[in-house]
Amino acid sequence: MPFGISIWELMILLVVLLLIFGAKRLPEMGRSLGKGMREFKDSVTGVEEAVSTETPTPKPVELPAATSETDAHANASEAEAEREPVR
Repeated sequence: MPFGISIWELMILLVVLLLIFGAKRLPEMGRSLGKGMREFKDSVTGVEEAVSTETPTPKPVELPAATSETDAHANASEAEAEREPVR
């Protein structure tokens, strides 16, 4: 049995609970306990889903093309070469 409880200990516990709370109140307590556990589970699951959906996915960053600087330097050196005659 779970938690090291034998069948006889479980029976004694159920009889004591039946005597204390009565046959009418015991099923109501079980239902309310089950309902509370279900609501707790749903709220924990809802929080996990909300966190996972609210986390934005990183967008890829577009870097400037490396050819623009290279082209600018190439164009500048071509312009210098045209201005100065080669000796």
